Amino acid sequence: MHRDDPFVIVGAGLAGATAAQTLREEGYTGRVVLLGDETDPPYERPPLSKDYLMSRIDRDATFVHPRDWYADHGIDLRTGVAVTAIDPGWHEVALADDSHLGYSKLLLATGSSPRRLAIPGATQGRGRYLRSLGDSDRIKELFRTVSRIVVIGGGWIGLETAAAARAAGIDVTVLEAAELPLLRVLGVRVAQHFADLHRRHGVQLRCGVHIAEITGDDDHASGVLLADGSHLSADAVIVGAGIVPNTHLADQAGLKIDNGIWVDERLRTSHDDVYAAGDVANAYHPLLGRHLRVEHWGNALHQGSVAARSMLGQEAAYDRLPYFFTDQYDLSMEYTGYAEPGSYDQVVIRGDVDSGAFMAFWLQHGRLLAGMNVNTWDVTDTIAALIRTDRPIDTGRLSDPRTPLEVLLEL
Repeated sequence: MHRDDPFVIVGAGLAGATAAQTLREEGYTGRVVLLGDETDPPYERPPLSKDYLMSRIDRDATFVHPRDWYADHGIDLRTGVAVTAIDPGWHEVALADDSHLGYSKLLLATGSSPRRLAIPGATQGRGRYLRSLGDSDRIKELFRTVSRIVVIGGGWIGLETAAAARAAGIDVTVLEAAELPLLRVLGVRVAQHFADLHRRHGVQLRCGVHIAEITGDDDHASGVLLADGSHLSADAVIVGAGIVPNTHLADQAGLKIDNGIWVDERLRTSHDDVYAAGDVANAYHPLLGRHLRVEHWGNALHQGSVAARSMLGQEAAYDRLPYFFTDQYDLSMEYTGYAEPGSYDQVVIRGDVDSGAFMAFWLQHGRLLAGMNVNTWDVTDTIAALIRTDRPIDTGRLSDPRTPLEVLLEL
């Protein structure tokens, strides 16, 4: 390591771009190198299954910053550059062109990749995945040419893709192994609302099914064969089976891996001068008292900033509550907090679910773990504040729309 070695960020996504921006905002004047293996500049992923997929915004609107922002701020953005290895001992990274780049501090924002199905047909490339801007481009083009698709997986990506396909006039079947889509995340009562929403919009939702094969010729899909022997015909098959963190570089470098790259609350890895942020980081959360890896936009945005300040030696810690959102048909939702399966003993509904505008809260022993607001706005900060109180809440008032949420903070 040399005194003039740059801060290097591996991964030119939202976390990496935000970290680079924060370094400049915090007054760092040294060299900053941002490396991305995709050819596009850093972009945000939520539009890929929402507004961009539905052609409501153009391509450039997905970018974190305009293309020339990086040069204007002295950021050495290198796209289409793959990192093949990192050497924490020598403080350098190896690139695909066999060159090496030294660093003084390193941030790993390598993100995640779609979980690939290991079934016949999927391994031949008959299933389409939605993760990158290029993937979204290809699926947009697909929507212009097909009339029937099958979506494997009833998670957020699968349901958002289904909604976009229905908006394009395509017949959609969603296949989900669980009894309801999003069941593990939301529980029966709220998951049923999402199931009903998609069925009302014409989606054929089949739950409790198992996939045997994606049928077709070569890499072209003709449908899906289920384990019970039935076959669903389709012009294309889109797979949304979750994602896995891209930990291979960190693993090969000997960093601690535990459901992602293990980091402390300052986003420092097990090796000096190496940090991690975004989908790939399993970070200790001081409020929740546990390590947590969150695969959502808000986490990448805010962890990138905290990692940058931590790299600068500031006393920065990541303690924001998990947050995510979705838009499907006429439903817009925000979710704040963390309620893993089995961690809650009560779900409280506030408002009329059938009206399409309501809130749901997950509690354990009367303490609020997480809250969701559906078509209801300007409440996320209050929900977060209620979670942070970490004290029992009057569930009768919590369920009563006539009682302002802010009142519960005063009780």
